[in-house]
Amino acid sequence: MADQVLKTRNGAVLTITINREARRNALNETVAAAIVAGLDEAEADRSVRAIILTGAGDKAFCAGGDLQPGADGTPFVIDAADPRHYVVRLLRRMDACRLPIIARLNGHALAGGFGLACACDLVVAREDALLGVSEVKVGLFPMMILPFLLRVMPYRLMMEFCLTGEPIKAGDPTVASVVNYAVPAAELDAKIDWLVERVTGKSPTGIRLGKQALAKIREMSTDAALEYAQFMLANMARTKDAREGFAAFNEKRAANWTAE
Repeated sequence: MADQVLKTRNGAVLTITINREARRNALNETVAAAIVAGLDEAEADRSVRAIILTGAGDKAFCAGGDLQPGADGTPFVIDAADPRHYVVRLLRRMDACRLPIIARLNGHALAGGFGLACACDLVVAREDALLGVSEVKVGLFPMMILPFLLRVMPYRLMMEFCLTGEPIKAGDPTVASVVNYAVPAAELDAKIDWLVERVTGKSPTGIRLGKQALAKIREMSTDAALEYAQFMLANMARTKDAREGFAAFNEKRAANWTAE
């Protein structure tokens, strides 16, 4: 069997590609575990500054769980003796990742695939890609991705998605809260490259620590978040990257980031 997830390195960027084009890049346990491994690999390498998550081909980014009869790794069951669902592990790992994760929507992002896109930090999509959660059409509800839908979507729009199961194109202004950029298919990679360059040219230490702090602040009360933030900011100011950033600003030159 061909690798179900491919990893390619281009400079400071690691691209993770779900490689199940015949199954519309549907999720299974092998895919989820391989994405987690890719995130671990990227975070362990100080020279990696961003991660791109995408799908093979030009039809689907990810169609969520595989609904075909006999599909391997169905996401719709759980082991009562070991209730640690592989989709939950994947989403938790994405949420904790200290590197920017950019979704490259090469095609439709539906059901759990839409959840993956929402769990990423930035999204660049083909303007004709469909976004949606179709679970209600088969008697389900998008349970495991709800925390991420709530995070990025206005409540009433989210409920329309969940209650109707009808998709919408990424280029529709209605989903501007989900998609950073929606472009013609021919311009997708150019827009990804443009966005990646803007991200990777900034302080990797500032971004890593900032994402780490954001993951904690998101779960705190306002008062607790402010208490935590003041110490994190002071700690960040002591890093080599911050000192270099201040020096570069005052000397009117480009910063030389060392990820320290």
